[in-house]
Amino acid sequence: MHRKKKLYILLLVIVLAFGAVVYFFFARDKLSTTENLDSLKKVKVSRMDLRRTVVSSGTVRPQVGAKVKVGSRVSGKVEKLFVQVGDIVKKGQVVAIIEHDDLDAKLRQAEARVVAARTRLNNILATVPKEISKEEANIREIKAKLALAKLEYKRRKSLLSQDFVAREDVDKARKEVKVLEAQLASSRQQLLYLKSKFVEDQKLARAQIREAEAALEIAKINRGYATIRAPMAGIVASVSTQEGETVAASLNAPTFITLIDLSRLQVDDFVDETDIGNVRIGQDATFTVDTYPEKIFHGKVDAIHPAATIQENVVYYDVVIKILDEYENLLRPEMTANVTIIIDVLKNVLAVPTEAIARQGKREFVAVSKNGGFEKREIVTGIIDGDFVEVKEGLKENETVIIGALKARMRKSR
Repeated sequence: MHRKKKLYILLLVIVLAFGAVVYFFFARDKLSTTENLDSLKKVKVSRMDLRRTVVSSGTVRPQVGAKVKVGSRVSGKVEKLFVQVGDIVKKGQVVAIIEHDDLDAKLRQAEARVVAARTRLNNILATVPKEISKEEANIREIKAKLALAKLEYKRRKSLLSQDFVAREDVDKARKEVKVLEAQLASSRQQLLYLKSKFVEDQKLARAQIREAEAALEIAKINRGYATIRAPMAGIVASVSTQEGETVAASLNAPTFITLIDLSRLQVDDFVDETDIGNVRIGQDATFTVDTYPEKIFHGKVDAIHPAATIQENVVYYDVVIKILDEYENLLRPEMTANVTIIIDVLKNVLAVPTEAIARQGKREFVAVSKNGGFEKREIVTGIIDGDFVEVKEGLKENETVIIGALKARMRKSR
């Protein structure tokens, strides 16, 4: 009898222990008090549009042609320097002047050569036509004399048959005809020579004028190089010379100043090789800079460089982001940009706050409100968009999840 009583007591202890275990593993899924559960934030599972993004970092840089080094193409001393770092300049504004006495002298020399070449042409045009006219008059005179000489020769030859003149007179008349014919042929050759020479002399004189004018143009251009002008509007980023310094322009033009057009900036975004396959030209992008962390700038993917950049054994590709917003007086070259490229937009998908998810290993759980407590439920998630994550499996629309319940239970169980 005493042994049976002990057996009953042992069974009672086992039953109570089993009940405690059951409570520990099942009943603890409810917070110990309604007050603790009510103090936690509850959120309904709802549908929304989520963005699939690639997040990376980049650098604000000038576009191609927006950063220009301004230098000199002629050697000499810097007589005047009109700008300093930070100055705003307009296109064509004079920024420096190089000494140019020697260039002025070469310019005057070239101008004199143009005058001389034009004078030579004018002399040709004035004298040669007179020589041609004189030769033409001489030919007409010879022709007239030749005509008379032929008549005289014919008359004397006729009289010779009647013995009215001597043979010597006929021969003399014939000789006169031959002499005049020779003079006519010579004058005609001289006339052809003068006309040909007139044409060639004009060609040569005009070529000399063009050569002299070209030399004058070069002299003017070289003289213009002594005045350094801004090739574009922008801000002076750096000054590399000073007044009184002598610069030597040889193979490389010495840099005076560096100009940047702050209205022509872009973002060079460095995307990891694991994400670059999702990036396409034309995709929307946003970015922030550390100077204005609350300001969101908008842009589009404008280009993807085919060549890779390796940094710390990680392969990156340069993705150029065209800035769409007004950004003057806000952005500066070399600012660090935190870029988000929008790869895709998923519409009307189930989503919960990311803070509602508790992870155990590779599994993800949420606390679903149920019967005044909560139920621990495993879910399958998708893309993350900021503070929300897509729920593919495990939850239904309008169910309520309790943020922090699982974490509170975990803390209590320690």
